[in-house]
Amino acid sequence: MTPVNQNKTALEAVDDYAEYRRIVGDDDGGKLFTPEEYEEYKRRVLPLRMKNRLYVSFGVPGGIDCKQIGPETQCFCEHRYKQHQTEFEVIPSERPIALRCKVSGCRCSSYNYIPQPGGAMVRCKCKHLPQDHSEAAGHLCKKCKVCSGFHSPYTCGCGRPTFEHRTLVETKQERLARGQPVGKDVPYAAMGGLTGFTSLLDGYLAMQVLNAG
Repeated sequence: MTPVNQNKTALEAVDDYAEYRRIVGDDDGGKLFTPEEYEEYKRRVLPLRMKNRLYVSFGVPGGIDCKQIGPETQCFCEHRYKQHQTEFEVIPSERPIALRCKVSGCRCSSYNYIPQPGGAMVRCKCKHLPQDHSEAAGHLCKKCKVCSGFHSPYTCGCGRPTFEHRTLVETKQERLARGQPVGKDVPYAAMGGLTGFTSLLDGYLAMQVLNAG
């Protein structure tokens, strides 16, 4: 096989763009910031982002975190975590903290994770999929009248049914109080509960890795 020579400058440009996208996310509205705008964005946004980071996970209250939410993790409304309000200048005092979807026309009032075992969405007890239910609070089924709201009996890897799980949004201090890792302060947008490579695993698998170490 003939080796491919890559221009170092081109590779650096790719790395710079990847870094830019992880920091800015969709805040540029699809039009790249100028170098001056980028520096101003970082100066204005990053200190507050690292100070007020919110950690998002999915699990049974009092149990392990079964899933750490990252930028691309899909919500019940089918939009990604990064498409929700993930940052606040002042963190709300009310709990739970609601992270509304920012996609135009979406009625999702707060990010809500739904498991996707094997890449397939879990079903409600009414046999219909999440997308067959309203994304608005209550998640009523649009295909039947017997469903009082999405309620999945699917058993998680932790051994508990999905309906016993909750999506938890918490501050750094609240997460530390639960004895959970917070990782390093990073400048990237919508990191949710990701704190390292282990946090990419489902909770019970992450526990096995940590116990093996």
